[in-house]
This record gives sequence, structure tokens and C-alpha cells, in this order.
Amino acid sequence: MKRCFLILFALMLVSCYNIERDCTDFKTGTFEFKYTIDGIEKIGQFERTKLWNIDYYEGKVDSSSVRWINDCEFILKKINPINNAEKDAIHMKILSTSDNSYTFEYKLAVKKSNRPLLVEKGLAVKIN
Repeated sequence: MKRCFLILFALMLVSCYNIERDCTDFKTGTFEFKYTIDGIEKIGQFERTKLWNIDYYEGKVDSSSVRWINDCEFILKKINPINNAEKDAIHMKILSTSDNSYTFEYKLAVKKSNRPLLVEKGLAVKIN
């Protein structure tokens, strides 16, 4: 009987856990994120408006259009792609939020039949 009570209590605690996901504060603003290239960690910035996402990294500027699916998911499409890989749209999904940051995942918006679907995760911090 005591075991049943402990198991029931543990299940109640787990079921009460709810991830915070208030995405509306992160639809626009200036953000920083860390990324790794060849084992070297770097910091990039991006500015997002309702319609555009402007990336600043390694002295380069890159722009994408933003199309919101819902408050926590959107599609990024490069405005001036340099190669075929950059022509592919990216599906971004905000997984959880805090006061000034959010955890996200991204993947190709359309799965290619000849490639495995890679899902990457990251953390963006709102700086303005």
C-alpha cells in the first residue's frame, strides 16, 4: 500500500510539470546565439522583425523572410541564396522560454528524400 501511494505521488508531481512557452515576447527583437564551426565556439547576432530576420556573423550580413505558422513556429527563407542549399526553407520551433531567452530547434521545412532529416537545437538570448 505504501508503494502504491509513493508511485501515485510521484506520478502526480511529474504530471504537474509544465514547460514555460510564452513565445510572443520573442517574435521581434535583437538576439545573440552561440554556434560552433570546426570545434571553435562563436557568437552571432540576429535581428527579427515581423517580416524579416537579419543575421550578423563573422562580419557578414544575411537576410531571410519570416513567415509565422503560429506563435511559436515560423519558416525562414533566404532572400538572396548563394547556392542550392541556401534555397531550402528552415522550420524554426521555440521549445521553451525564460525571461530573456528561448530554446529552439530547427530543421529543413521540407524533408529531402535522399537525406536524413537533421534536427538541431540552440539557445537564443534577447539583448534588445
